[in-house]
Amino acid sequence: MPYRLDQTLLRTFVTAAESGNLTRAAERLHLSQPTISLQIKRLEDGLGRRLIERTPRSFRLTDAGETLLGYGRRILSLSEEVVSQIMEPTEPGLVRLGTPEDFATIHLSKVLAAFSRAHPNVALEITTDLTLNLMERFRSGEFDLVLVKREPRGPSEGVRVWREALVWACEAEHAEVFAGRTEALPLVVSPDPCVYRKRAITSLDEAAIPWRIAYTSTSLAGAQAAVRAGLGLMVLPIGMMPADFRRLGRKAGLPPLPETEIALLTAGALSQPADRLAHHIIRSLEASANDAKPKAG
Repeated sequence: MPYRLDQTLLRTFVTAAESGNLTRAAERLHLSQPTISLQIKRLEDGLGRRLIERTPRSFRLTDAGETLLGYGRRILSLSEEVVSQIMEPTEPGLVRLGTPEDFATIHLSKVLAAFSRAHPNVALEITTDLTLNLMERFRSGEFDLVLVKREPRGPSEGVRVWREALVWACEAEHAEVFAGRTEALPLVVSPDPCVYRKRAITSLDEAAIPWRIAYTSTSLAGAQAAVRAGLGLMVLPIGMMPADFRRLGRKAGLPPLPETEIALLTAGALSQPADRLAHHIIRSLEASANDAKPKAG
């Protein structure tokens, strides 16, 4: 008989792969780390393939592991959707999610729409704000889930769901004005505190490039309007750059920027709808990030 995937083992593997760490996977699944290791070993034995290469300092998926992760997400997602469709009448609820505005605008719309279709009785309350404000409100109990920007090598709190390159961006017609500029570089930024604002200023200071704050906006649309008007340039994730913007880099005399990272934090005691949304966000964004990676060959 062909090997049949055990969904419990598959969920453990997918959670470990998404967490990038057996300890964090154990925390998410409320299991011990030895249990996580044992379940992954059972799955590897059943498939006859090594899925994870792990040392004290590294954790990476093998080719077979990468293949299983893609299929595993789809299997678990479909399984949860079937269950939710059958059990939905007994599962109403409200889930409060906080998120940075720019990330919500570009990446979350389809993710949340898919969740709402699968869980029509669950109401979503979405709030956008700056990361520091989101964190303060999350700690005061205002959110069940919160997506926050963080440094890639910063605190490990939460589950990383997105990484993307940051770029200097300006309106295409004004690109030559900012390239090689000798006077203070005008910046369009969000109010302090803001991760992208900090990245821009730190990178320019380290490169000894003079700068000034030309325009501050609390909204992504307002900041982009200022850039289109030629008031300055801004820092954006590369996937959020509008078609009429141009990327500026080393040829324009600008320093490189560290990647942006988005993490999902969850409250201690989640309702069933909130827990399902958390898993849905993690898997959907991980799948989107993998789809966006250039394919080899």
